[in-house]
Amino acid sequence: MSKQIVKILICCFLLTIIVSCNSDQANKTTSSIDTPGKTTTVTNINESTDKIKFKTEGGTDLFSLKQQADGSKLVDGNNQEIARIKADQSGKIKIKNAQEQVLGYVVTEQGTWKLKNPQQNQDLYSFKRQSDGNYQLEDANKKVVYRIQNNKNGLEIITADKKLAYQVKIKDEKMSLRNPSGRTIFSTKSTMSPIAFACFGLDTLTREQQAALAYAVNLTGGQ
Repeated sequence: MSKQIVKILICCFLLTIIVSCNSDQANKTTSSIDTPGKTTTVTNINESTDKIKFKTEGGTDLFSLKQQADGSKLVDGNNQEIARIKADQSGKIKIKNAQEQVLGYVVTEQGTWKLKNPQQNQDLYSFKRQSDGNYQLEDANKKVVYRIQNNKNGLEIITADKKLAYQVKIKDEKMSLRNPSGRTIFSTKSTMSPIAFACFGLDTLTREQQAALAYAVNLTGGQ
């Protein structure tokens, strides 16, 4: 009789252990499912609310790019809207003026940015990264309008006839666009890739086109 009682107690003890182990395993499984993994937050220029200011040599605001949730707004020195630059999921960037009129588009491909007309049926200009790391702007006939190349102080913007148009000088976290004689046209201390900043020295483009191209190039870091 006593042996039977002992056997019963042992069975109960073993059953308790099994139930307890199963319960712990279930809790661990549930915890593993319910606990979210760590996520890395990547800050995109699209999500930035920064204002990129471009100032004259005397320190006066010339124009600015005000970052929006889905693009950017180009404003003059008096904070009056000049154009809106809106990016969509496909990477296409629409340029509109303050009256909501579509001025054109920028379409990004690998190492190439195409400026299109409002109807999107004509390439007006193409900005291309070259195999040597330099860049060039071509017109609709694929003729080179400008070349942008590195120098010891930053970048040089060269015309089709190989004349210096502008220099982009980088010093002490400040980028400035300078004419051949060295006079500052405008500068910025805002965070921006130098090649995107150089787009504002492509005089054959309108300011709206320059801003949209700079925005598109800055999104990819010029790649």
